[in-house]
Amino acid sequence: MSRIDYFRDADAPQANSVVPSVTAVVRDDQGRILLIHKTDNDLWALPGGGHDIGETISHTVVREVEEETGILVAIENIVGIYTDPAHVMAYDDGEVRQQFSICFRARPVGGKLRTSSESKEVRWVPLADLDVLNIHPSMRLRIDHGTDGARTAPYIG
Repeated sequence: MSRIDYFRDADAPQANSVVPSVTAVVRDDQGRILLIHKTDNDLWALPGGGHDIGETISHTVVREVEEETGILVAIENIVGIYTDPAHVMAYDDGEVRQQFSICFRARPVGGKLRTSSESKEVRWVPLADLDVLNIHPSMRLRIDHGTDGARTAPYIG
């Protein structure tokens, strides 16, 4: 399934669903960030995905990161809650989803890098290399918040 992200676009379609989801800012011992090259929109992003019935939100984070990247993580804290109604994702099945994402900070505790059906490439990226990757502005905001060592409170917006 493919999708188009609309961010503060007056021509964006009207949202018809909201699905709680998570992303994770995972950094290795060298300070690099774990990113995936997504198959649905061809953008680089933090690993993450939708919250399933019957699981805690922390389980969602651990499951999604492992499913998409092969890396096992331990959650450290919350980076922020991102619910901008001006960010919608239109899927080819007619769903238009309003953003609702909780971003967590996590650290790797095991596993081995691998791709999945949702990630055509997975890599540890130095922060200095982020500007050469095609990253959606809302995802870049989460990355910037998650790598800002001076930030003491979660972003809520």
